[in-house]
Amino acid sequence: MATNNRYRVPFMRRLKGKTDYRKRKALLASGLPRAVVRKSNKNIIVEIVSYDPLGDRVISFATSKHLKKFGMDNPNANTTSAYLTGFMAGKIALSKGVEKCILDIGLNHPIPGARVFSSLKGMLDAGLDIPHSENILPDDERIRGKIDAGMEEIKEKISSEVIP
Repeated sequence: MATNNRYRVPFMRRLKGKTDYRKRKALLASGLPRAVVRKSNKNIIVEIVSYDPLGDRVISFATSKHLKKFGMDNPNANTTSAYLTGFMAGKIALSKGVEKCILDIGLNHPIPGARVFSSLKGMLDAGLDIPHSENILPDDERIRGKIDAGMEEIKEKISSEVIP
């Protein structure tokens, strides 16, 4: 730590490695809602968030835990669950009037075919307009994984229950 009076202490979330403020400022400058994708060891979380000076407002929210309601036996943080969670969040966002947004992957590394981009593909298939490059999306074989037969049924259930 510096000892003179010109030293400025960084924001706490920056010190803890939770927020990249330069990236956040660039995303907020677009003026669009953000499609925030976060992953943990057990879950995938997808939120559509709009900026407000008093604090971000969550428009729609979906986690991989919600997939049990639609018949997925073992929802966890795999690529298939990430796709279906993104699909569900996209359908909820469309029902609330959001048509276009921008992807926010936070501090995750942008590796082509990763789970965060699997969620992106789910949101695109739901009907959201999100700027992206085609070479970062995972292929269909990787997304479908082991539940190829039941995936279309789960997508139909999500579509019918989310949009009245």
